[in-house]
Amino acid sequence: MSKEKIVLAYSGGLDTSITIPWLKENYDSEIIAVCVDVGQKEDWDAVEKKAIASGASKFYCPHVADEFAADFIYPAISANAKYQGTYLLGTALARPLIAKKLVEIAHQENATAICHGCTGKGNDQVRFEMGIAAFDSEMNVIAPWREWNIKSREDAIDYANKKGIPITSTKEKIYSEDENLMHISHEGGDIESPANAVNYADILHITNALENTPDEAEVVTITFNKGRATAVNGEALKPSEVVSTLNTIAGKHGIGVLDWIEDRTIGMKSRGIYETPGGTVLLEAHERLESLTLTKETIKLKKYIGLELAELVYNGQWYSQANLAIQALINQTQEYVNGEVQVKLYKGNILPHSITSPNELFDADVSGFGEDDLFDHHDAKGFINIITLPTKIQKRKGMI
Repeated sequence: MSKEKIVLAYSGGLDTSITIPWLKENYDSEIIAVCVDVGQKEDWDAVEKKAIASGASKFYCPHVADEFAADFIYPAISANAKYQGTYLLGTALARPLIAKKLVEIAHQENATAICHGCTGKGNDQVRFEMGIAAFDSEMNVIAPWREWNIKSREDAIDYANKKGIPITSTKEKIYSEDENLMHISHEGGDIESPANAVNYADILHITNALENTPDEAEVVTITFNKGRATAVNGEALKPSEVVSTLNTIAGKHGIGVLDWIEDRTIGMKSRGIYETPGGTVLLEAHERLESLTLTKETIKLKKYIGLELAELVYNGQWYSQANLAIQALINQTQEYVNGEVQVKLYKGNILPHSITSPNELFDADVSGFGEDDLFDHHDAKGFINIITLPTKIQKRKGMI
């Protein structure tokens, strides 16, 4: 009788590396390691060899960076989505796509369970399990951090050493890092305490610390069609290429480093350091183009809706009815978000340079101080009489 199969969301990092032998000890199942390529830089042959050497019977690596950029990063940029008005959701955007691929492979392999290496305190356990449920509500999920006796990353390192599993984490550098096309996150170790100052040059991977950035500014041109970036510096690129190109350019200038305290889905606060160079420039340029092509009311609505969408995505609800409805609304607002945006990058700053659009709502005649055929200066008197009426009534009644 063949063994049951468990599909493991595998990264090759500390947590998932020790999960393979632990699963084999406690579930007596065949372990299928799945590492979803969402744009992280890896030696995939080495990752596969490590998974097999650790006890996995099979390894899958679906390469989905293009899908990630087009169907997840770009919709978030169109919405100007920032969790708590700050975080660009790099990890949260990748998890629903990874979950989708895990379920596809689990069905292909007739697996009875999907396992992830997320801790019981983190956001990703929610995101993975929400995503899995969206495609297979009956799939069994195994979460070792909620079951095993390993209590800390230090314990995990000891377990890996005991089992002879090669790892890069040490007790001195115990950071938990997540990389994809959009960003790299850093947590754990001395980063955890907000009281600790950290040396960014020792932590950052794709972004220069400010001390190492060029002394010359660089102007970048981004072309948008219906809110989606289609070219950088005049070169037509597919979405994944836009993001990777901007990562290189913006990372050189120290753009997109975020060190902040966030509120996790399950309630506690935590500190993380994020590198999102390309995404930061892309979102800034997109917002500037919208300032020229959207009405005041639409911009106001999008700011509110963007916060709601960011909250849904952060909490793992990418496939929810609410998120799908919001995205339909966002798509409608992007019809005329067309044009070119130039920004100047310098020492961690994104400075405005120019915006042009065939759909711009700026009218030089109307907006200027001179006379034009759409607005009569005398009309302002009646408008002011009407808009100040409530204030005059309150004053008459002694209320102000």
